[in-house]
Amino acid sequence: MLSRAGGRAAGEKQGRPELADIFRQYGENYQRTHRLSASQQKVMRAVSVCRTQELGGHLDRCESCGFERPAYNSCRNRHCPKCQSLAKAQWLEKQTSELLPVGYFHLVFTLPHELNRLVLAHKKIGLSLLFKAVSETLLQFGQTRLQGTLGIIAVLHTWDQTLKAHVHLHCLIPAGALSLDHRRWISARKNFLFPVKALSQVFRGKFLALLQQACDKGKIPAANNEIKASRQKSWVVYAKKPFGSAQTVLDYLGRYTHRVALSNDRILQVQDGEVTLSYRDRRDGDRKKTITLEAQEFICRFLLHVLPQGFMRIRHFGFLANRSKKQALGRCRKLFDLDPVLPPSPFLSAKDLLLKIIGVDLSRCPSCREGTMIVVGDLPASSNLPRWDSA
Repeated sequence: MLSRAGGRAAGEKQGRPELADIFRQYGENYQRTHRLSASQQKVMRAVSVCRTQELGGHLDRCESCGFERPAYNSCRNRHCPKCQSLAKAQWLEKQTSELLPVGYFHLVFTLPHELNRLVLAHKKIGLSLLFKAVSETLLQFGQTRLQGTLGIIAVLHTWDQTLKAHVHLHCLIPAGALSLDHRRWISARKNFLFPVKALSQVFRGKFLALLQQACDKGKIPAANNEIKASRQKSWVVYAKKPFGSAQTVLDYLGRYTHRVALSNDRILQVQDGEVTLSYRDRRDGDRKKTITLEAQEFICRFLLHVLPQGFMRIRHFGFLANRSKKQALGRCRKLFDLDPVLPPSPFLSAKDLLLKIIGVDLSRCPSCREGTMIVVGDLPASSNLPRWDSA
């Protein structure tokens, strides 16, 4: 059962509608009429009580004017719109030290819609096959066309702007490769990495072969019709020109790495069993539009994109792969006359990171605007709810 307090969790201020409001108002009925996975149930509960007294927290007081405010704990669930800004900042701080002084290409590999239902019904296997097919395709092109090993950061998205299924991988790739003997850095052409038509053909062949193997082994139900229909289509690989600076790369990365299916600022209205969202219509010049869904349909669409517990949606390959990064990336850095030992990521507190993200000092008193807020006591959780992990 989802926690309620007059339609809003205790301790939460009135304001614009949020995903948590939708789950609290309509989630119980949805759970009675739909079968949910353990991960989906966990997401609904976590989002519903995020930053409310149900999770406990602490009491802040201004040391100048005495103003007090409660600060409740976050759920830390990776599908929660409220919890991703801090996680993104922490991740980007770490990535800063790993950037090379080269351009970076952005490629997007998209599955045809005929495969969406099958893959999302068997996410752990189907999405793992997507990572495998894309990484093998790119590494193969790196070896045959650049005679070296690429570095790849791949980020999974499964949605479009209206929360329908749209399964694709965003890949960020340094513009070049580490030679197979690790002695040279081989630069790619300035505005060209690989031909996208050739990439799409190899990607299609690899993914469908992996999918057929999974079907033959009984890991996924027989999908002969889907495979046949997909084999006859042209698959989409999109490529952008390389970015010019490290900061541009980081800013761009931040838009994709910790994005959830829906941000709260896109929820315009929740009323009479309906949810109104804003979205950008990519097929109509990226124009901003609105769509209204029944609350039950909205919840169904959002939960479609909940990943299995422990499934990694950001993965590294080639010389950026975790198992070889220390040596291979260090070698790349040395070839650019950089210290091969990666500098330690600067430690920033949650307060400092949030100041960096939103430009507001959360320790400053919102009442007198001069004093500093300090912690004066703990606020216990209002129930025996479990702590959620990053499912």
